Amino acid sequence: MSVPLRAITVFHAVARSGSITRAAEDLGVTPSAVSQQVQALELSLGTALIGKAGRNVVLTEAGERYFEMIGPEIDRIVEATQRIQGFRSVTTLTVRATPSLSTKWLLPRLAGFLSAHPDIELRLDGTNEPTTFLKESVDVEIRHGTGGWPGLFAEGLAEESFRPVCAPSLAAPGSLAAEDLPRHLLIHSVKSQVQWAYWFERAGVIPAARWRRLLFDRTHMAIDAAAGGLGIALESDLMLWGDLKAGRVACPLAEPPRITLVTQWVTCPPDYLRQRKVRAFLDWIRRERDGWTQERDAWTMKRDASVAERDAATL
Repeated sequence: MSVPLRAITVFHAVARSGSITRAAEDLGVTPSAVSQQVQALELSLGTALIGKAGRNVVLTEAGERYFEMIGPEIDRIVEATQRIQGFRSVTTLTVRATPSLSTKWLLPRLAGFLSAHPDIELRLDGTNEPTTFLKESVDVEIRHGTGGWPGLFAEGLAEESFRPVCAPSLAAPGSLAAEDLPRHLLIHSVKSQVQWAYWFERAGVIPAARWRRLLFDRTHMAIDAAAGGLGIALESDLMLWGDLKAGRVACPLAEPPRITLVTQWVTCPPDYLRQRKVRAFLDWIRRERDGWTQERDAWTMKRDASVAERDAATL
């Protein structure tokens, strides 16, 4: 019995996306047509290639082996066809991230990804809503939380350091003690995993029963409010980085308590890791993460040395 080539390409789409529905959308056919093509291929090969685990599609052991063998060949066929047609097709990669991470960390770095991957058209979906991957056309989500979502690949973006910051015009760097902060307007990001009450506990400060507050439900708004001189915000250096480097905000304490946490996670269904565009994005964001961490650590050491020299000069 001859192997139906159409069925092979349909199976490849299902294995790549991990979903019959998503494969049908990519191919422009109905889910029923996708299922029929996969069944025809299984009949031709004499073995089951996919199975069901709840609402998810999973590959059998034979399906895994078959996908690994045909994947590179189909990719080469697609590329050869595009070259004969005289153009390289554009592949769309949809990344979902919170508006704050999108604005403060991703956007300043995206030019490098786009330059390295001109064949990938990036769609950045800025929202706080968690992705239902089986129902939405999202390839990768950078999710705010504590990690550990069942059924999802999750890799921490970076270890973040949380610190108080304000405009230098409000308080010069290193000019305040921890116990001075409750006398200022304190800016809160209500969804942050590190809140002022916890920070005061770590700093050994018992503030008044109530202090003046300004609350925001978006981190980037809290940072912009602090940079505008409205008060003192408690934020992550991952989000603060551009504003710290530009001098729009600075830490008013010489030695704030060290509070580190991973709050941003790169997530997707494990099957999506087979997709070239997803692997390209993960490789890129890991390089960006490593570069940022090195830059942050060097900047922190330089700042600490500068503070130490200033303190020594005042003795």
